Amino acid sequence: MSGLVGSWSAVEGAGPWELGEGLRAVPGGLVAVDLLAGRLYRLDPTVLAARVPFPLGAVAPVTAPGGPHGWIAAAGTGIALLPADGSADGVRWLARPEDGAATAMRMNDGAADPAGRFWAGSMAYDGTRGAGSLYRVDRDGAVTAAMGGLTVPNGPAFSADGRTMYLADSALGLIYRVPVDPASGEAGGREVFARVPDGSPDGMTVDAEGCLWSAVWGAAAVHRYAPSGELLAVVAVPAEQPTSVCLTPSPPYRIVVTTALYGLGDRPEGAADGRVLAAPAAVGGRPADPFRPVSPAGTRTL
Repeated sequence: MSGLVGSWSAVEGAGPWELGEGLRAVPGGLVAVDLLAGRLYRLDPTVLAARVPFPLGAVAPVTAPGGPHGWIAAAGTGIALLPADGSADGVRWLARPEDGAATAMRMNDGAADPAGRFWAGSMAYDGTRGAGSLYRVDRDGAVTAAMGGLTVPNGPAFSADGRTMYLADSALGLIYRVPVDPASGEAGGREVFARVPDGSPDGMTVDAEGCLWSAVWGAAAVHRYAPSGELLAVVAVPAEQPTSVCLTPSPPYRIVVTTALYGLGDRPEGAADGRVLAAPAAVGGRPADPFRPVSPAGTRTL
């Protein structure tokens, strides 16, 4: 291996997926979703962990008194709790804020922060500019619109102390940096952290050294940024549409990337398109932060 990343290989059994997303390092390994198919997978080995009849953007594990309690998900038109056994019959909705919107909407990416809250973005199916929002789920289960005017939000990803949130608007080619009060969850004003002139910034993660990694849709690449916003590295990926990126938290470190068949159009499909790809890496990441509700039941639901 030379540099940051070694040679890529496909994760066995993972894909081809229409729209792979939401890679996370969780207890027991890695998870990812095939978003439009509503499927959640565990990787290494690849097994179906949940299947729901609506789009499934991303999940975070739920940790509450009494043991594990499944997943919180950016899903359908809102935020749902999925049972640990993956049963669609056990889905419970915390909120569906995009029901009845002026244009058809769905949830996209989402992640928990170090304080135990969950954040998730929404977007219009037709890409209507500014129709999307970022929602925050507090530990008592209350769902709040934290930011509006977004088009295709991806991320968020958080610094280890939870004071900085990175959020991409893929349609604009921008990654924002947003201050967050760890105690209250209130988000400050967003500022441009990085501009991506070629391709679109997609799923993101922060590594163990505090640097931000972003999959870049349409550019067959992953970018690594310093906390200052300086582009440190461009890592080539053998698939045109990388969608999310994860760095394993324990050695030997690996970088893992989901990719998509969706959006290729008339372009020929490559052998790696739609696959989950992995390579040795010189730096590790952090485990996904869990959503930590104040009660085992996950508190208020619809």
